Amino acid sequence: MFKKILIAEDQEVMNLGIINALTELNIIHFDFVNYCDDALEKIKAAVLEKTPYDLLVTDLSFQKDHIPQNIGSGQDLIRKAKEVQPDLKIVVFSVEKRAKVIDDLYKTHHINGFVSKARNDGKDLKHTIRKVFIGEIVISQEILNAIRNTPVEFDSYDIKLLELLAKGYRQNEIGAWLKEHGMKPHSIRSIEKRLNELRESVGAKNNIEMVVICKDIGII
Repeated sequence: MFKKILIAEDQEVMNLGIINALTELNIIHFDFVNYCDDALEKIKAAVLEKTPYDLLVTDLSFQKDHIPQNIGSGQDLIRKAKEVQPDLKIVVFSVEKRAKVIDDLYKTHHINGFVSKARNDGKDLKHTIRKVFIGEIVISQEILNAIRNTPVEFDSYDIKLLELLAKGYRQNEIGAWLKEHGMKPHSIRSIEKRLNELRESVGAKNNIEMVVICKDIGII
């Protein structure tokens, strides 16, 4: 089993549940930090001292307070931690439900497991840590199903159309913005055609519903 674990989590109640899970796994060497900056500094120090962490368990969202931070999210922490220690195992422990966001954690950030904060999260966390320890990539069937049901990945042009729609831009205003920023196609006809295709791909009846759906699954 893992010998040295770092937990980045800013909610004390959650920390108690994690401690219980680690204790039941007979893991006695673990450190807690409430800030991503502190987590990265501990990872760097451990590598320099040649006593690296075996596993990082991190949330994705961290509340801002009076202490300035350079790293504002779990995703950024994972990326920077991997730069310092490429072989560091990562388990994300989060309330995140959006399929695309979770999918990106595996595809872009190469995490080893994801655990949803929920009623049985202690049991799920123990199961995931055990599986990650033996070299498995752990993703629940529920998350897999959600990812499979996510529409075909949109490109940067599609995402910008959706972002502008979400901000309340009309189609003529979207066209003007795209033209000003050198993005093509920017004609009203092309924009209308693409929006129709996007609505169909997510099964939305109108642009408002499409924006809501895309926010829910994490496309925007």
